Amino acid sequence: MDVLFLSRLQFALTTMFHILFPVLTIGLAVYLVVVEALWLRTKSEIYYRMYRFWVRIFAIHFAVGVVTGIVLEFEFGTNFSRFSYATANVFAPLMAFEALTAFFLEAGFLGIMLFGWKRVPKTVHFLSTCLVAFGANLSGFWIMAANSWMQVPAGYELVDGRFMVTSFREAIFNAAFPSYLLHMLLASYMTAAFAVAGISAYFILKGSNVLFYRRSLGLALIMAVLWAPLQVIIGDFNGLRVAQYQPAKLAALEAHWETNEKGGAPFVVFALPDGKEERNRWELTVPNLLSLLITHSWEGKIPGLKDFPREDRPNVVLPFWAFRIMVGIGFLYVLIMGWAFILWRRGTLFQSRSFLWVLVAVQPLGFIATEAGWAVAEIGRQPWVVYGLMRTTEAVSPVAAGNVVWSLSLFLCFFAVIGASYLYYVLRSLFRGPDLTSPIPPVQRPIGMRPLVEEPGTGGD
Repeated sequence: MDVLFLSRLQFALTTMFHILFPVLTIGLAVYLVVVEALWLRTKSEIYYRMYRFWVRIFAIHFAVGVVTGIVLEFEFGTNFSRFSYATANVFAPLMAFEALTAFFLEAGFLGIMLFGWKRVPKTVHFLSTCLVAFGANLSGFWIMAANSWMQVPAGYELVDGRFMVTSFREAIFNAAFPSYLLHMLLASYMTAAFAVAGISAYFILKGSNVLFYRRSLGLALIMAVLWAPLQVIIGDFNGLRVAQYQPAKLAALEAHWETNEKGGAPFVVFALPDGKEERNRWELTVPNLLSLLITHSWEGKIPGLKDFPREDRPNVVLPFWAFRIMVGIGFLYVLIMGWAFILWRRGTLFQSRSFLWVLVAVQPLGFIATEAGWAVAEIGRQPWVVYGLMRTTEAVSPVAAGNVVWSLSLFLCFFAVIGASYLYYVLRSLFRGPDLTSPIPPVQRPIGMRPLVEEPGTGGD
């Protein structure tokens, strides 16, 4: 009944549950911008129907993400009050900026997205969609700024044990921020694209509204084929930043124990890391590959875990496997996009049932890769909550373990209810299918404005 373990467990479960929703809303918001832009440009009815269908899924995820996000932010104070006190001058403004800019922007224009079709002009509705998408990405901007500061702190000075901001520019745009932000946004785009693709492929296989879902699937694949290789490139940049600023994390991710004083460091493809014995069991390696990836040299020196005191090392097993799951899914998506391109060139993209079933099967992998990525970032940073400066043991709240058990139990019940409700409404919306019969709204004038010339047979407004 350790308070630190229980608090970390509660925060981890809350984060893992919460991240499922914003990761889809960020990507799906961009998808909706593209869909509505195509409708305005082509005047093709199918894009209007696509927007009305997928925006329902977006709204459900947005609502659940807001509820779970509020719970998560409270836990900074309830479970890690010492961290909140020490970093308040840096961390609190970043969280406030996220609420005041991103969340208010999303919430303010979401109503127009959902209910404004007959109340505002089409261009105003499209602008609202763009602003909601911008707000969703801006939310990711501030969250990743806060998280990357914990990974590579900058723009501060320590005054009586508290972090005081000396430069918000340096604190926000720290060395880890650019690659962390792009990596997270691309993960969201990929997750949404493959979620749409998997759902569309399922209904194509079932023969339900085939033309509608073919168009949804085609657009999702076009977006995914652009992002899949870019994510691999950004992931490589992320690895270089980890090697430069968090060498112990890199050594844990690669289960690299011994510093290669002579020759290059091998890349461990598979192993069973043993932290007590400080070695790997059943190891499969590629000689010199880790040095080549990190230093771009076959003989590059990579510090091993034994170079760091035991108390400064992260857990090896969890980040080691989480990293391989994340990377494996990323390369799998690249291969699937290559397969999609071949089928498209042959003209059999929508006829290949094996390909469609693969899309259905890999649909949840984007969420799994995102969860694994957060495990890599957060578990790999341990035992530090602010890397190299503040330990997690120094950040936990001085509360009784029983209090955390009680709150954790309540949260699990709460998440079970929220999760069940979410699944019910999402599945209900999906199986209800698109609305293909309601009339398309005409171009609207702002409320209260009369036409300059009366439209025949209408008597004006």
